[in-house]
Amino acid sequence: MAYKKTENTEKNYVDAVISVRRVTKVTKGGKRFSFSAVVVTGDQKGNIGLAQGKSREVSSAIAKATSRARKKMINVALRGTTIPYPVVGRHGASTVILRSAYKGTGVIAGGAMRAVMDVVGIKDILAKSIGAPQHQNVVKATLNALAQLRSASHIARLRGKTIAEITRGSHVSAS
Repeated sequence: MAYKKTENTEKNYVDAVISVRRVTKVTKGGKRFSFSAVVVTGDQKGNIGLAQGKSREVSSAIAKATSRARKKMINVALRGTTIPYPVVGRHGASTVILRSAYKGTGVIAGGAMRAVMDVVGIKDILAKSIGAPQHQNVVKATLNALAQLRSASHIARLRGKTIAEITRGSHVSAS
């Protein structure tokens, strides 16, 4: 996995190339090679996008995937440098478990998940991938898990309560 940081006029994006695959199409005249690239793009402030690009050259496949990923970005609810609560994500035969970690723990994640955490801006997390190890499915499962996260203010707004009422817990009697 290669990382490349690109500058844009209004935002700084970090791009991580998850995988590049060569695809061969056999025709009457011979073999035609094309390339498929999977790229994750983020601003390291909670926004992340994933896309796939296909082309006859590797560089144009990566460029297509990068531009598509920037158009399809989602916002992830973060709590400082970690996630607010444990979450499980699934895609295909891949399952990932993400757990929040104390400051200074670092990113304890393997392979494709580490690239996603770097791009989204998570510095402290515990992550485990279970099931199929295919990069594309692991990344989609990780994005599925991150998309499930909600901030305390969002949950309070949905329930029509204040943040203090939600974080207080059920062990405090209402008076």
